[in-house]
Amino acid sequence: MAHPPEMEFRPFNRWAPWVVPSFVVVNVLLFLITMYVNDCPKYSFSCFARFLGRFSFQPLKENPLLGPSSAALEKMGALEVYKVVIQHQAWRLITSIWLHAGVVHILANMLSLVFIGIRLEQEFGFVKIGLLYVISGFGANILSSLFLQSAISVGASGALFGLLGAMLSELLTNWTIYANKLAALLTLILIIILNLAVGVLPHVDNFAHIGGFITGFFLGFMLLIRPQYGWVSQKHTYIGSSAGPRKSKHKPYQYVLWIVAAVVLIGGFTGGLVMLFRGVNGNDYCSWCHYLSCIPSSKWSCKSQQLLCESMELGDKVNVTCLSSGRSHIYPLIDDNSSRVQRLCSQLCS
Repeated sequence: MAHPPEMEFRPFNRWAPWVVPSFVVVNVLLFLITMYVNDCPKYSFSCFARFLGRFSFQPLKENPLLGPSSAALEKMGALEVYKVVIQHQAWRLITSIWLHAGVVHILANMLSLVFIGIRLEQEFGFVKIGLLYVISGFGANILSSLFLQSAISVGASGALFGLLGAMLSELLTNWTIYANKLAALLTLILIIILNLAVGVLPHVDNFAHIGGFITGFFLGFMLLIRPQYGWVSQKHTYIGSSAGPRKSKHKPYQYVLWIVAAVVLIGGFTGGLVMLFRGVNGNDYCSWCHYLSCIPSSKWSCKSQQLLCESMELGDKVNVTCLSSGRSHIYPLIDDNSSRVQRLCSQLCS
């Protein structure tokens, strides 16, 4: 009896990626909008690349990443704990994921997103990877807000670390389908350690990296779970042929990990949000945790500089003085003076 022609056996679907490229486009567009809102020539006489006009960058002493001022980022939705807790602007926990502090910042993050995200989306689809990215970024901002409360924060790095965390949990929960298990595990762990090690340098929000990684790690057990290879093979067995004993779709340990991950995530998000909106400072309960974000050395300081300024109107001019450095300058008075003073304060104190 003739057998039907052999067909290519593909145990798992391959998806055409479109969400990750869309995320890249959104991030780039929002950066351009932020630069337009920033309008450096209107507020400063020493913009970098001034030939770009309204899109020129803040002075390099103020922002070496080639980007806007902190005031412009704050206006666009940067994470600022005071505004989240006191002014009830919780939406900043999401909007800050899509903003970047400069060309260098967005270039590094978007290249990482393309290399990591597209492969994951091809394997698991746009819904799972889209949720993983956004929820990891949200979790990253919660942990960051509990420990870093004196500065604004922007960037997709927390969400990117969520993708790395999910890759690790995906490898563990789908352990039986991988051939070179140990090599894949050691390589991934090395990449994660190196990336987290960079976070102990100053001006890098490693709490966001850690929060995103932990969130993505537990989400991976829930969203990136695969059925057993044997169960998938049975679905492709021809009718009438011997399929052997019926296999279950998932192994028991996969169900256990799913339940544990769900409990940890729900408890973690609930507890984190309650502490945040009650004004809890995580450093009060963990005297050493600040070393996770910055390790001081003779080459740099981990102390964040407070941008506190005093302004005084003098007719049609305003005198702005940085209280930490004592620098002072007189500027023309304009309608949007409060926002402008914040920008000038950042420039004077840098």
